[in-house]
Amino acid sequence: MVLRGRGLDKWYGAKHDRRQVLFGVDADVRAGECLAVIGGSGSGKTTLTRVLLGLESADGGSVEYCGEPVRGDVAHSLRLQSGLVFQSPFDSLDPRWRIGRSIGEPLRMHHPDWPRERVAERVTEVLEMVSLDPGTFVNRFPVDLSGGQAQRAAIARAIVDKPKMLLADEPMSAIDVAARVRILDAFVAIRESQPDMAIIMVSHDLGVVQHIADRILVLHDGRAVEVGPTDQVLGHPQDEYTKRLVQAASL
Repeated sequence: MVLRGRGLDKWYGAKHDRRQVLFGVDADVRAGECLAVIGGSGSGKTTLTRVLLGLESADGGSVEYCGEPVRGDVAHSLRLQSGLVFQSPFDSLDPRWRIGRSIGEPLRMHHPDWPRERVAERVTEVLEMVSLDPGTFVNRFPVDLSGGQAQRAAIARAIVDKPKMLLADEPMSAIDVAARVRILDAFVAIRESQPDMAIIMVSHDLGVVQHIADRILVLHDGRAVEVGPTDQVLGHPQDEYTKRLVQAASL
């Protein structure tokens, strides 16, 4: 088990404005699998994933990374060994830097002894993995890219140092339909090249989830109402909220 969350509670605000956004959530993320976290706006999806990756602390419950409590050196290791992909790819790419430099930055930070040629070789590998021609894109600036191209460049940056964990938080919600196919293909290629990497995919798009996720965790008002294999949750949902989500997606 790569990540294990048990009884996770999270509160925001202070005094009279204090509100609870996670209620005793359990979540497991296994090596080599893609866990999709789905639910409506405000259901706690992003909060849960940030707590699991140690980006925010839980107010109750526990998180373990590779069997160790996420605190101190373990929390630091988890952050170093995690890649993040956000909804807006342009938030991940420095507008002043060429794409090759942005993608290679994690390697220069984590492996300062690597020669320039080795960094460039790995940047070429991940660009090809996400179907961006290195000869064309390595010297472009983010402003020169479409939204789909920029997202694929952001994905390449997130996986360039071969993380154990990849969090993709609504990576296709701001991308047009045609570009989503290429991004889905990129995730498939990434999983084939790094079969032990665990992925958490936050999404409201059940079509995307159906094509990439091995298991689904359904959140509703901060509570985990259903979890199971993708075909089971989408094909035979048990919880009424899950049934409504699936029905709405099929309309």
